[in-house]
Amino acid sequence: MAKGKIVKAAGAISLATIFSRILGYIKDMILAKYFGATALSDVFFVAFRIPNLLRELFAEGSMSSAVIPVLKESQIKQGQEETKRIVKSLFTFILIVVGTITILGMIFAPIIVKLIAPGFIENNEKFELTVLLTRIMFPFLLFISLAALTMGTLNINNIFFIPALAPCFLNIAIIVVVVGFSSFFLNPIVSVAVGVTLGGLLQWLVQIPQFYKSGFHFGLATFHPALKKITLLIIPTTIAMAVNQINIFISTIIASFLPEGSITYLYYSMRLIQLPIGVFGVAVGMAVLPTLSQHFAQGNKKQLATDFIFSLKFLFFLTIPSTIGLIMLKEPIVNTLFQRGAFDSFATFNTAQALLFYSIGILGTVGSRTITATFYSLHDTKTPVICATVGMLTNILFSLLLMNKMKHNGLALAYSLAATVQFLMLSIFIKRKINEISFTNIIPSFFKSTTSALVSAGVAKLICDIKPSLWLHSEQMFLKFIWLLTAIGVAIFIYFLLCYLMKHDELSYILKKIRRHR
Repeated sequence: MAKGKIVKAAGAISLATIFSRILGYIKDMILAKYFGATALSDVFFVAFRIPNLLRELFAEGSMSSAVIPVLKESQIKQGQEETKRIVKSLFTFILIVVGTITILGMIFAPIIVKLIAPGFIENNEKFELTVLLTRIMFPFLLFISLAALTMGTLNINNIFFIPALAPCFLNIAIIVVVVGFSSFFLNPIVSVAVGVTLGGLLQWLVQIPQFYKSGFHFGLATFHPALKKITLLIIPTTIAMAVNQINIFISTIIASFLPEGSITYLYYSMRLIQLPIGVFGVAVGMAVLPTLSQHFAQGNKKQLATDFIFSLKFLFFLTIPSTIGLIMLKEPIVNTLFQRGAFDSFATFNTAQALLFYSIGILGTVGSRTITATFYSLHDTKTPVICATVGMLTNILFSLLLMNKMKHNGLALAYSLAATVQFLMLSIFIKRKINEISFTNIIPSFFKSTTSALVSAGVAKLICDIKPSLWLHSEQMFLKFIWLLTAIGVAIFIYFLLCYLMKHDELSYILKKIRRHR
């Protein structure tokens, strides 16, 4: 039963996330066409990382991870009415605390930019523009925090699709504002920042109808005792999220001293690995948290261990082919999605190389998310902080060692090495905490997934290599899309066929569920 809930929830989240990622790539294609890999695009991506960091710290990251276990426990032990009172108290808390942080961020934006991109200080025009964009985008933090509270409340009621679909509206807002209104701004890049803030507001508003339909409503309330418990969970969770985001910011700081365009190469390659991370890693992590929290609240440790291993096997079954596919098809993918307008073949080559090194860390990243969610379900938010801190130090060390010889590629590789170290540490600690967990159960599934993925991705690369000249220029976009989608479609078919022939457990489970549903 629990496995079915996890698969169903992960499926809903993955489907919604796919829609969001498609819109995200359309948005990135538009940004690449309008702004290319230039100093102007570097300014936006630096400015956006500041509110985006705070979003991870106070909104979609720490808040969801700390709020869902407490709300689920309240729902099981104290009932729905008490849970509603907690939600009202949280709403009041967000308005006061996050609202204050937003105002302070807008006021002290120049200091923040100096800390996050010291390489911009010498160029006054570049620095002032980054400050302006940062101020425009800071309200995004408040809106996305309210969206995260709404999402967590819906998730404990097993509503996953609408909250996961909400980020689509962020991409829609950016696309509409850039394409329709960028010419109205003195500097067109400002339109992107306006789209970000409007998108954050829409991401919250679209969830409200389902929120009210579920019996909840917003309102001001006094302090609730559960807030103390959430705060005790959210502080180390925020630190863990901060450490993870610092890895990205370290790359930004170092890249600001590298040749022009380096930040943009890293941004677009990071966006590409966010597809498997978002569609599968985040989806499984979000889907498993309410279920594991329920097992913990009921004291069912054995079932918790069983569902944890199933989630990890299911995650790798979905993620391994995506990882190998990105590595094998890096040039055709980057060329097809981004090479047009100001984004030339040189930018494509450098972005594809960064994608190769970032892809190495995908499995470590998605695996860490699921194990971290398991720790959160156990109300243990301290262990992920320790592992994330070691990961951050690993990232700093390898970034400094590799940046001179490998330039931006060294930063991507350092990030992947840090993600792998963090995953290995989390695996060791979760085994110590829950002795019933047996990682050896993952090995057969992992081997079958890897073997099938290598064969299927290899076939896809052969299909793309039939016309190697197609991926060297910026023309024939429609033909490229058809050719690439055909190669990927054939690879997906071969992957599932090989998994079926090898009697892959996770595929067999999915097929069994489909037959029962029919």
